[in-house]
Amino acid sequence: MKVYCYGSINIDHVYQVPHWMQPGETLASTHYQRVLGGKGANQSIALARAGACVSHIGRLGTGDEWAKVEIAASGVDCQLVDVTDQPSGHAIIQVDAAGENSILLYGGANQSFTQADLDELFRGLVAGDWLLLQNECSLTGYAMEAAIKRKVRVAFNPSPLSKDITLLPLEQLALLVLNQVEMVQLFPECKGLMSSPEMLMTFIEKQLPDTEVVVTMGSSGALWCGPAGRFFVNAFDVEVVDTTAAGDTFLGYLLASIVSGLAPQACLHQASAAAALAVQTSGASTSIPLKSRVEDFLS
Repeated sequence: MKVYCYGSINIDHVYQVPHWMQPGETLASTHYQRVLGGKGANQSIALARAGACVSHIGRLGTGDEWAKVEIAASGVDCQLVDVTDQPSGHAIIQVDAAGENSILLYGGANQSFTQADLDELFRGLVAGDWLLLQNECSLTGYAMEAAIKRKVRVAFNPSPLSKDITLLPLEQLALLVLNQVEMVQLFPECKGLMSSPEMLMTFIEKQLPDTEVVVTMGSSGALWCGPAGRFFVNAFDVEVVDTTAAGDTFLGYLLASIVSGLAPQACLHQASAAAALAVQTSGASTSIPLKSRVEDFLS
């Protein structure tokens, strides 16, 4: 069983700042890094570091081939990552004194895929495989429907969330993973339920009864609700340095745990531990822990 990730590869420009910039403000940063990023790349790396067999489907601009080398160095199959004349996707990231981030994205090469491109790239996907999607590449809906037709199990992280996501066949997903902000944006009527995991899970069961849904709830923890049952785990209490890749780390470890056959509660526990380690280190892909570190953390 293989996991394919059709996802973004970004060049992240990370600025440490005392606070997020306000309109009209000029602010001096205290530190700068240029690093590999993109939700797709981060999630592929997290999957690989968690022990999954993962192939990344993506695109970079000429001159940024170093990013492909870096992704592959984590154990990701990058044969389906190509290079185009368009500029690479990139992100401007502000990280404040509390470790919280604010991100401005430019899609670039991530937004250049056509239906014909995806038909060719998906030729190797077979029934029983997993396809992981986010919302930073072009034709997310087409990719989702093409995979479902092939009886490929689709995991979806609807980030960044856009209005057209409500038009996608979410009820046919094998796995939907989102944070509490995205949950409210996708289902505004659940806003008053976010403080009660039990009430939120009841709501989810009515909306998407056939989909396994995982909602991360920041420092409160994470819940799983779906055909496999209802589960909740508390977040680990750690010092937060940078949350940039926390969600991607959580998702990668979660899906890797599912693929390996762990029970839902154990999957949430592994993913939460990996995310707890990630937030203690600055950067995106550089903060994603190896499986051995997660195991040591849990021992």
